[in-house]
Amino acid sequence: MTTHHKSPPLATSGATFQRPPAEILHADQLARLAAGDGGNPRPPGWRLSLTAARAFILGDPSLDIAPKIVAPVASIERMLVTLATGRGLMLVGEPGTAKSMLSELLAAAISGVSTLTIQGGASITEDQIKYGWNYALLINEGPSPRALVPAPLYRGMQDGKVVRFEEITRSPLEVQDCLLGMLSDRVMAVPELAGEDGMLYAREGFNIIATANTRDRGVNEMSAALKRRFDFETVFPILDYERERALVEEASARLLAQSGIPVTLPAPVLELLVTTFRDLRGDAGKGKDGAMDRLNAVMSTAEAVNVAHAVGVRAWFLEQRKGSPQDLVDCIAGTVVKDNDDDRARLRRYFEQKAGKRQGAHWREYYEARHRLP
Repeated sequence: MTTHHKSPPLATSGATFQRPPAEILHADQLARLAAGDGGNPRPPGWRLSLTAARAFILGDPSLDIAPKIVAPVASIERMLVTLATGRGLMLVGEPGTAKSMLSELLAAAISGVSTLTIQGGASITEDQIKYGWNYALLINEGPSPRALVPAPLYRGMQDGKVVRFEEITRSPLEVQDCLLGMLSDRVMAVPELAGEDGMLYAREGFNIIATANTRDRGVNEMSAALKRRFDFETVFPILDYERERALVEEASARLLAQSGIPVTLPAPVLELLVTTFRDLRGDAGKGKDGAMDRLNAVMSTAEAVNVAHAVGVRAWFLEQRKGSPQDLVDCIAGTVVKDNDDDRARLRRYFEQKAGKRQGAHWREYYEARHRLP
């Protein structure tokens, strides 16, 4: 295959991104790890060794690298080993357990690029995964390498990069199964092109990380043939209260700073938020004093971070102050109360049965703001 479609460079100077990818957000850490990684063996095509990639994800105090995700060391090591063997990696779990963030961090550590992403959905087609055509050139010249428009999978194979397939089980079965040849033989046929241009062979470093939501199980169940080509790893919710609170505090502070807000969420409001989420998602025995019935709404750590960000934005941009328990009541209602009347009733019951009985001025203020619920 003689054609080369280079990925456009990411413009980092003079730009403000709403959400920079991991390779930009942590560029200095990746550079430091690569500079000190010369003596460690690394798999073919990888930017970092397995030990450096593990340090990037889980942190390394000696290198001043903070953890970016809460996960067991053994789990991260299994993921890295799977990808080093060339097998695809499937991350499964409840919504909001940071599967996408984890796949992004893995891709950034291995390839230095995390943006070769396919977003699964009912409307996705094989062309959006593999390649399409520039129809003006196609009409004028016929099928040619110049007319081919590479999609993420094509670019990942050509450049030897990790490709991320988000929410793969939301995609139609025939679209999912187009990955079989790439995962087995590491080759993509382009039947429209003749000669050596008609076959694309994957370079070293290419692999696929897919994510699947357990709540979508049964929507488009993966074929047995495709499952055999992946190693599965379950990503669990954060079980420890203190670690979850620290993560919400750190992530919300970063989001508030990006929004131009010079203050962070007060500690009492963070306590209310994290405890409420743990109670409402049914973490029995992991909240302050037991749990409520499990809600249908997604009450994940990621959602808690979003609520914390919303509380800070509401308080600062409306009244130039820090977030309060009343702001939390307003913001949490939009997460919990969507279109489910049972969840609305459970939320009101939570304030009566839990929040109203807890000690502390912040809990009392929280309970007294229950009239703000929809």
